[in-house]
Amino acid sequence: MTNLLWPGDERAGEHMTDQTLLRSMVAVESAWLGALAASGLAPVDCAGADLWHLIGQHDCELLAVTAEDGGNPVIGLVGLLRRRAVPAVAPWIHRGLTSQDVLDTSLMLALRAAVDHLLSQVVEQILTLSALATAHRATPMVARTLTQHAAPTTFGAKAAGWLNGVVDAHQRLDALVTPAQFGGAVGNWSATTELVTLLGDAADSSQVAGRVVRSAASALDLEFRLPWHTTRSPITAAADALVGCTDCWGRIASDVVTLVRPEIAELGEPVSDQRGASSSMPHKRNPVLSLLIRRAAIAAPQLAATLHTAAALANDERPDGSWHAEWDTLRTLARRTVVAGSQCGELLAGLQVHPDQMTRNLNAFLESGNVVGEQRAIAELTATQPSATYFGAADRLIDESLERAKAALAGQLL
Repeated sequence: MTNLLWPGDERAGEHMTDQTLLRSMVAVESAWLGALAASGLAPVDCAGADLWHLIGQHDCELLAVTAEDGGNPVIGLVGLLRRRAVPAVAPWIHRGLTSQDVLDTSLMLALRAAVDHLLSQVVEQILTLSALATAHRATPMVARTLTQHAAPTTFGAKAAGWLNGVVDAHQRLDALVTPAQFGGAVGNWSATTELVTLLGDAADSSQVAGRVVRSAASALDLEFRLPWHTTRSPITAAADALVGCTDCWGRIASDVVTLVRPEIAELGEPVSDQRGASSSMPHKRNPVLSLLIRRAAIAAPQLAATLHTAAALANDERPDGSWHAEWDTLRTLARRTVVAGSQCGELLAGLQVHPDQMTRNLNAFLESGNVVGEQRAIAELTATQPSATYFGAADRLIDESLERAKAALAGQLL
């Protein structure tokens, strides 16, 4: 995909595209059909069915156009699959499912792939930031609070702060649960239980229905969960994890856009012949990666807010409109997060650190006494001479941030 108004959208590749979601929907239908057959609730011809071979080159566009008739693309997809499948299989496609089951589960499938990709991005960022914090633990610079010069610190401490945020994002992504949705028409497995009652043991019908659901979820490598048609926490949890990523990357980008200012010049974005050029001022090199990361961080919370609002308004046993508002919102949020993750990874990997300029800036303010006022006040309070430096526990905090990062990568962070 490309998007003229969201530069860099191609970095998200095929994650959450129409074609990817269509493939996921067909995979859900196939997994469910196979689970029915494995439980003796559909003919053996349905066992191991992969319905993707029934999909043609232009079906995605066709389904997108006809989806308005039923309000979602699953209705048209089911009709298409039943028309093209062999007679022994066709009537059994989608039995026991409802359109929300297929769409919710396909979104979880596509989201799982995007989250796995994000986790790989975040791991690389953790490694890069750990190296930055280690290399610059003793690189002095002036800290800034509320836009003003505050006190001495080190660039290693700043990088460790960035690292803490990225580790937080990793923790949320790693803990994210992506469950299948198999509830049936009103979320009580009614059709599946009826099939068991009519074709098998009525006394055991609910247990068999539960096994069918678990089997289909397992075939898709998704978690089992009780029906969540109107309990939308899987969606809002995903939104929160994605926004947690853009939050921490936005914070990094915000620091970078400040420190690359020519009058500060303590950092520089990765060098590129084309990137950052101005249409009218050839001398300019704008911090484009940071700007685009900040763009995502600014836009993402509103998308998550839409998903939370939809969750709060999910009424009855199937929502009327609030569910429909989720689909493209989640897709947009996921793709933009993948894009921002790629851009932040590139920014960090090629970040130019200028220790000499950091030292010059700090020394200028040390000479004026502007950044050691707190230290002097403490010395006066204790009637002693100030220490030679004023970096506090920066070294220890850096070490603890690095240890936390190692624990996260080892899967031991609680």
